[in-house]
Amino acid sequence: MKTAYSDKELIKLVPGFTNNYTVINDISMHYVSGGKGEPLILIPGYPETWWAYHHIMPILAEIYQVIVVEIRGMGSSDKPENGYEKKNIAKDIYGLINYLGFDKVSIAGHDIGAHVAFSFACNYPKATCKLVLLDTPHPDPNMYQLPMLPVLGTSYLYPWWLAFNQVKELPEKLLEGRMSIVISWLFDNLLVNKDSISQFDKSVYSEAYDNKDGIRCSNAWYQAFPQDIKDYESYNKLEMPVLAIGASGYDLLHHSLPEITSDLVLKKIENCGHFILAEKPIETAELIKEFLAS
Repeated sequence: MKTAYSDKELIKLVPGFTNNYTVINDISMHYVSGGKGEPLILIPGYPETWWAYHHIMPILAEIYQVIVVEIRGMGSSDKPENGYEKKNIAKDIYGLINYLGFDKVSIAGHDIGAHVAFSFACNYPKATCKLVLLDTPHPDPNMYQLPMLPVLGTSYLYPWWLAFNQVKELPEKLLEGRMSIVISWLFDNLLVNKDSISQFDKSVYSEAYDNKDGIRCSNAWYQAFPQDIKDYESYNKLEMPVLAIGASGYDLLHHSLPEITSDLVLKKIENCGHFILAEKPIETAELIKEFLAS
């Protein structure tokens, strides 16, 4: 990895945080941590790494011990051949919090990270203090109804990458050395303020994903959706407090979460796309702080 985009160099840009590595469930996991107080786990999504939280980490670390985890297949964590079902990744997170000595944590996730955070809360409710979902609900049967073609007369952006990432072996053959094209396209089309993610940010993510294993593993998160949906149908209603912050994903959160939560707070961020951590970091951080303190 180019030096400027390595964890060793990136962590210098977020004072008070350190890189950490440990082996959980036979895989090496990378996480960054900083701050003091009650533990708060943050999980990034696709196509990002721990760097996705770099704007809000210092804000949250004023009150909480913040741990940003790169899940299996992401960034500097191991990239095994299997185990990408969200229930299994939640098991990795549970192993990590046990390793860190926590009995209970609050947990937040964006995009794929929201899937993992939700699964963690469902499978380990006694270890979950509060749950925060950022712009994305867990896969459920409604996912099978998502339009995969443009809808004429609307601004609907059909999520073609959900289907493309289901294909095995072909994406890494097509995209190795070119993943920056996909990453730039996603940010350009899923942001309202396209300047909120810099070329440096895009380069950080491109360096992390632009190799066969990075592409294979990030696609595996998507290829696990059928099993994730099956697991979802077996989950009990969540009893802990849940905060869902939505921008472009607000309607999906509003539609799916009331049925499976008992204590839900829904917040909408206006004039913002999917990547709320980049576009509206202060507003997002303040909503999280307010919710966790209540």
